[in-house]
Amino acid sequence: MKKVTQNLRPSLVYLTDKRWFIRALEIFPGLITWTFLLTPIVLSLIHPLFVAYFIIAFDLFWLIKSLRLSGYLVRGYRKLHRAEKVNWSDQLRRLRTPDKYLVEAEANLSAHLHKFPRSRSILHFTLAGRRQRQTYLELAAEVKRMRGITERQSVILDPKSLYHAVILATYNESIDIVEPSVQALLDADYPAAQIMLVIAYEERGGKETEKNAKQLIEKYGNQFAYAAAIKHPDGIKGEVIGKGGNITYAGRKLTEYITEQNIDPEHVIVTTLDADHRPSKQYFAYLSYEYAINPNRVRKSYQPVPMFHNNIWDAPAPMRVIATSNSFWLIIETMRPHRLRNFAAHAQSLRALIDTDYWSVTTIVEDGHQYWRSYFTFDGDHQVVPLFVPIYQDAVLADTYMQTFKVQFRQLRRWAWGVSDFSYVVCNAIRNKNIKLLDKLIQIGRLLEGHFSWATAALLISFVAWLPLVLNYEFSQTVLAHQLPIIASRIQNVAMVGLIITVAISMISLPPRPARYGKRRSLAMILQWSLLPITSVVFGSFAAINSQTRLMFGRYLDFQVTEKSRRK
Repeated sequence: MKKVTQNLRPSLVYLTDKRWFIRALEIFPGLITWTFLLTPIVLSLIHPLFVAYFIIAFDLFWLIKSLRLSGYLVRGYRKLHRAEKVNWSDQLRRLRTPDKYLVEAEANLSAHLHKFPRSRSILHFTLAGRRQRQTYLELAAEVKRMRGITERQSVILDPKSLYHAVILATYNESIDIVEPSVQALLDADYPAAQIMLVIAYEERGGKETEKNAKQLIEKYGNQFAYAAAIKHPDGIKGEVIGKGGNITYAGRKLTEYITEQNIDPEHVIVTTLDADHRPSKQYFAYLSYEYAINPNRVRKSYQPVPMFHNNIWDAPAPMRVIATSNSFWLIIETMRPHRLRNFAAHAQSLRALIDTDYWSVTTIVEDGHQYWRSYFTFDGDHQVVPLFVPIYQDAVLADTYMQTFKVQFRQLRRWAWGVSDFSYVVCNAIRNKNIKLLDKLIQIGRLLEGHFSWATAALLISFVAWLPLVLNYEFSQTVLAHQLPIIASRIQNVAMVGLIITVAISMISLPPRPARYGKRRSLAMILQWSLLPITSVVFGSFAAINSQTRLMFGRYLDFQVTEKSRRK
């Protein structure tokens, strides 16, 4: 990975190589979080009025934010729903002869306007009129899109020249988990002859893992353009135990094959999947379309929407709430592409992976970290493109409830370990002078704010309004002290609008209920949302605080595989 060091002040560059400076950066996020959490307690003792005004302002801020996020969720779900209905294979065919389809699109728009004049229709304010206007907008958008494609046809890749390489990472998951993921690739609305499958398995996973990987390649391999089971050996110097080393080793082996076949790495799109990930049938065609039309395709990552639905009906209620909340948060993030980062299943061109030296082998959060590696490698010219199609994943489910709770906490703590990127981002921002200072500051601020809110928001909303009343006897004798929890509660009640929207979308987006469950299970899917305050604090704030505190004291987190289980 390249490092740009021209025109740097030597003192600043010198700092980025000092261990004490890096440790100071590792301490900073946790220090900010703990300071912010402890300050209301101290101020409740010495200046309770300040705490009262603060929590009212904070709750109002989160009320506005929750309503805005609910709007993003509704819009994001609608885009997800519409994208699933698009025939992306047909859209790919149109890329080969855009002039023909532009004429067709213009004819359709003209015919619609002739039949339903847009500005003079007496039906304009009726339901039928709104539908006709919506049709007009869609046809007009299609014309605009096809004109754009026609104008830049010279830089659009021929979809038939593209290959999708899927690196399916597995540790010790059973064949019952991995095989449906392989089958999902073949079920896609995309030619398997343009898909390459690499099952990347760990030597430490044991002989059963190796047997399963080779068995799946033997059973399905001849249906793909290329298929291989690649074993990641233990004990490679400089690597931490984690997914990054496994998929990087497989990526390098894949590159050797691509080079031997004289395939341009820019024409190979690499998607990384975990053992339980099942792409939507539309995923490869949609990704191909977005990749082919983007002239800056190499400097993009492509992020589908993770939906934790594979075993959602079987998981315990708290895990269902967490899984659905995570899915919805990621839908919201797709509506804010400037904040979007790589998560779990994501795609990037093989050319970009070669330029960034594949994925990081020194962190347990290689997915989010890959965004920053690409960002600095390409001097800030890197964005994540949202794909409004799902990658179906498993909710956390172990053999017992207690084990499930432990595994869930460990998973979320590992996700929250992304805060460890802070020192990497600050050091590389200092080194790289080709990126504008304001852009770097915004990126650092977003990273810090995201982890700070993750750790503090649920705790502040849940408990701070009670602190002056409980901790300060003199203040507890005032009317404001008794009114403060009531005011905070009423503000939060208004924010329940967002929760109602969340519950409604969660119910309509669920996969069909398995026959082994009755209608009471559907009722439980609604009632489970009463657990949201508990899951937000225990599995949200506490997990993030745990990660930040461990980083503060240099107790670095080891990679722990999330157990995956299915009810039969």
